[in-house]
Amino acid sequence: MNFPANLKYTKDHEWISIEGNIATVGITEFAQRELGDIVFVDINTVGQSLSAEAVFGTVEAVKTVSDLYLPLSGTITEFNSGLEANPELVNSDPYGAGWMIKMTIADPSATEGLMSADAYQALVG
Repeated sequence: MNFPANLKYTKDHEWISIEGNIATVGITEFAQRELGDIVFVDINTVGQSLSAEAVFGTVEAVKTVSDLYLPLSGTITEFNSGLEANPELVNSDPYGAGWMIKMTIADPSATEGLMSADAYQALVG
């Protein structure tokens, strides 16, 4: 499995890419494999300020619906509209075209609490 070293990770299987105070968030390759074929991504929190670990949306697979948890506190600024017509991008390119949201981070120092690729790989085995 692929765990890009330039990303940070959460115990809830989200990845986060940080540029300044803007973050891009998606689910990991491990998470999408566990879920199976993604058929719908539901995120209706754009414009909202949420706390870390708050549910910011859901991802629906053939057999289950899973909550998506915000890695850091902040304001959700954008939803990947490409997922509306092509939710399978989460399966085929979880770290690229399958990203889910962009957000403005409330406290950039909070990123220190996220996992490195090595720590996340150790978590999932």
